Amino acid sequence: MHKIPLSSQMEKTSWLLVVVLGVVISLLGGAEGRKSRILDESSYYDLEYSAISCRAHSASITDFGGVGDGKTLNTKAFQEAVNRLSQYASDGGAQLIVPAGQWLTGSFNLTSHFTLFLHKDAILLASQDINEWAVIDPLPSYGHGRDTSGGRYISLLFGTNLTDVIITGENGTIDGQGEIWWQKFHSKKLKYTRPYLIEIMHSDNIQISHITLVNSPSWNIHPVYSSNIIVQGITILAPVKSPNTDGINPDSCTNMKIEDNYIVSGDDCVAVKSGWDEYGINYGMPTSQLIIRRLTCISPYSAAIALGSEMSGGIQDVRAEDITAINTESGVRIKTGVGRGGFVRDVYVKGMTLHTMKWVFWMTGNYGQHADTHWDPNALPEIKGINYRDVVAENVSMAARLEGISGDPFTGICISNVTMSMAKKAKKYPWTCTDIEGITSGVQPPPCQLLPDQGPEKTEMCSFPTENLAIDNIEMQRCSYRLNY
Repeated sequence: MHKIPLSSQMEKTSWLLVVVLGVVISLLGGAEGRKSRILDESSYYDLEYSAISCRAHSASITDFGGVGDGKTLNTKAFQEAVNRLSQYASDGGAQLIVPAGQWLTGSFNLTSHFTLFLHKDAILLASQDINEWAVIDPLPSYGHGRDTSGGRYISLLFGTNLTDVIITGENGTIDGQGEIWWQKFHSKKLKYTRPYLIEIMHSDNIQISHITLVNSPSWNIHPVYSSNIIVQGITILAPVKSPNTDGINPDSCTNMKIEDNYIVSGDDCVAVKSGWDEYGINYGMPTSQLIIRRLTCISPYSAAIALGSEMSGGIQDVRAEDITAINTESGVRIKTGVGRGGFVRDVYVKGMTLHTMKWVFWMTGNYGQHADTHWDPNALPEIKGINYRDVVAENVSMAARLEGISGDPFTGICISNVTMSMAKKAKKYPWTCTDIEGITSGVQPPPCQLLPDQGPEKTEMCSFPTENLAIDNIEMQRCSYRLNY
């Protein structure tokens, strides 16, 4: 690994004078002076982390004039750092270290073959000056902003058409300071859709790991039109009444793994998407080959895992296991409606532990919120091949609310080996089922007649694939650096 070279001959000369002066002082100071030389172990910082790529070059944001006092705006420093480090893309790549401190910044763009690393005591503070947030076009698969028509504010960390990008750290923090945005949303004073904390578009080989995200203005992590993505070891925290603070939203992405994450959210902890109404149908890019593993979620007003409602490009081959939800509205929720088109197929869920739920299973074909008035009433979604098994839930108000679409039933539903303990004030009828088809085995309380019981000997009948997806075969490297800190 090489430290990024200083930019001018004057800087090089100054550095040489400092080194020479240090040697002279150490010689004059004898043994005690030698302890204070630059080679003293205390002047170094050992850095180790797992990543899809290690880097040959390294720099600190302070090398580019960054000031971590929580007051100085560092947007230009971050963008200059990324631009300068981009020259090493073909020479082993580069990483930018954000040391301890509070680093106030507006949005900045990332680059390829690049790592952004946050020290454990580093906090990126999102600027509350709206002028620091550029306005960009709506996503083509949405055709419309999520909060308002028209454009959207760019995300805090943004990248498009990139490859080999890593955002990681020692659980350093990105603070979206979202309160101002939530207030504007509630008072209907937004001109454009709120920014996300991290958005990566049209990109490949992405890792987001071991950082803490708090108080996002809206969605936290949004990979879109991208592939080969790992989101691992993330903590996401937002007030449970904050609007649309979804945790992780894979959107028209392929081959993605979400594992070992802890999320407290005002909306869905993981929301799988693929575009909105006619725009998503026309763009036609599904989310597929998605793993969700070892997720812990708290979201009293939303789901641990949601599929949709923007699913018009299709969702297929989603595998979720070892899911824990506490005081969360629903475990897995499928949201769609007339006009959405698209499909949700081949969903496999096993090993859910749920505590205090309104619904364990919820599917609805009555979800509205259309992008505009141009949606096609003949665009009906296909919901097929939904498998749930090995679920334990306690303090449940209602076991399931399963509502297909008249003339377009949800089919191939399989639920097995499920025990739900009802709350003291649970609904009189624990199951509501309309316009669905499927089977069950070993489910308590007994399900509705549209899900006939196949007998206790078939509790493992609901499918869960055994073969690995390609994302599970990516080998992580152990990256070790010694930095003069």
